[in-house]
Amino acid sequence: MSKPKVYVTDYEFANLKYEEEVINEVGAELVGVQCKTEDEIIEQCKDAVGLINQYSPITRKVMESLPNLKVVARYGVGVNTIDIPAATELGICVANVPDYCMDEVSDHAMALLLACARKVVLMNNEVKKGNWDFKVSVPINRLRGQNLGLISFGRIAQNLAKKAQAFGLNLLVFDPYVPESVAKQYDAKLVSLEELLKNSDYISVHAPLTAETEHLISEKELQMMKDSAFIINTGRGPVIDEKALIKALQQKWIAGAGLDVLEVEPAAPDNPLLKMDNVVISPHAAWYSEQAEVELRTKTARGVAEVLKGYFPRYLVNKDVMEKLSLKKSIMEVL
Repeated sequence: MSKPKVYVTDYEFANLKYEEEVINEVGAELVGVQCKTEDEIIEQCKDAVGLINQYSPITRKVMESLPNLKVVARYGVGVNTIDIPAATELGICVANVPDYCMDEVSDHAMALLLACARKVVLMNNEVKKGNWDFKVSVPINRLRGQNLGLISFGRIAQNLAKKAQAFGLNLLVFDPYVPESVAKQYDAKLVSLEELLKNSDYISVHAPLTAETEHLISEKELQMMKDSAFIINTGRGPVIDEKALIKALQQKWIAGAGLDVLEVEPAAPDNPLLKMDNVVISPHAAWYSEQAEVELRTKTARGVAEVLKGYFPRYLVNKDVMEKLSLKKSIMEVL
């Protein structure tokens, strides 16, 4: 009798050894493929009981075409590649890994903020061109006493809040789902989005990508910002309207940006952001450390393994699916 099959729909790792260890322990077989489209997934993963997903689209069409599918686990925090309502309707568990890179992303956000504030990349580039002159960086303002606005206040933003306070930054928070009591735990002030935009010297975006947050920051919002302010994004690219951001930078509505994510990745060679001295860009790398990668891959695979052992995954995203399934509600250490 053949083993149940779990497919990795797409991946960027050199191998799948961590995932394979976890999946093998529950008596299943792991198969790695590289799919970019719905049809490729349907063709190559037709007998899947579980999917591990990175970027390829897990749509209603895909899930309806895989009759044995029980669970989809996504590498990372965001699940915007997966049709969550369709999964719930079809009785398919969706799992993510919400806690694997809190230090890495908050460190990276702080690094981008500091790079913007101190204009490190600009000065580095000028020195390497032979221009030894600090005046290329004018003006630079003292960090202590300035305001950092945090858009969304989940685990990563809370982690960043602690680090930012060590630099003497005051904290403003916009998150309609966070009570004031939580903000107070971090000596942060809970404010409206408009108040945050108008009063922040630095804005760090941490919102997940949903219908509600797509283009949350567009022309109207960027025009509210100080012309000396910088915006940092280590969350999801489409939360910021990129065309509006380019316009804001070109017309000097804001001072600059530090970006780890874009609307379209990788960046097109003709993207104006690549030519701007007041923009620092990294290639969606904020999540990465050697330790975080191992944790991510192991926990993602465990989300699938838990379902195959008869349990709801520890990091179940679509909790409404619990009404449709008879899996055990208490998670045991199955691995």
